[in-house]
Amino acid sequence: MEQKPARARIIDAAHQLMLTIGLARATTKEIARAAGCSEAALYKHFPSKEELFVVVLRERLPKLDGILKRLMADPGEGERTVERNLTEIAREAALFYEQSFPIAASLYAEPRLKERHNAAMRELGTGPHIPIRGVDAYLRAEQSAGRVRADADTYAAASLLLGACSQRAFAYDATETGGPPQPLDDFAASLARTLLSGLTGQRADQPAGLASQSSTPDKSSARTDPGAAEPRTD
Repeated sequence: MEQKPARARIIDAAHQLMLTIGLARATTKEIARAAGCSEAALYKHFPSKEELFVVVLRERLPKLDGILKRLMADPGEGERTVERNLTEIAREAALFYEQSFPIAASLYAEPRLKERHNAAMRELGTGPHIPIRGVDAYLRAEQSAGRVRADADTYAAASLLLGACSQRAFAYDATETGGPPQPLDDFAASLARTLLSGLTGQRADQPAGLASQSSTPDKSSARTDPGAAEPRTD
């Protein structure tokens, strides 16, 4: 089997060490040893440990944007229900936070690295707030399609969904079992069902149809994402 290029091996090694022994103990010497190269070779590709870890965070963490872009482009693709779409988003989001939380949490122990990471996220136009905006945009597309109530607060719903998925990643380590009380698929399905009635005005066991529309949507109930480019007006 052909060996990976040195850069890819270094990133893989840094990623694995971040997950297993943490940022503080993942020295450049340890990373180079795990990658099968010298520290000098590591520094040819990355000017500092901080820069290496920023690349790891950017290139190795799972992403949510693929599913959200697909759903936004065609919310009712193949007559998929809102419940099914929310279940898929919740499942992918739970996996995303489960895999990324151990690394992201380590940033708070390394202020210089966290500052560099935040700067890199700003340069790339990304960050932890982006998935919330993405789910909000998807739900607003469903709103336009008539499958989500006109007076539903989509930003609050997006925040609740992703907040629950994020919480699942670390909230159960100290329990007797050391893990969440529900399997991933059950969690995603129950979370989607819970949000469904507030978003559509129907129970999960009711036939799919147009969301009940408020004849005079209460604009005062809308919430605004203070960092969003365009304020909510619905």
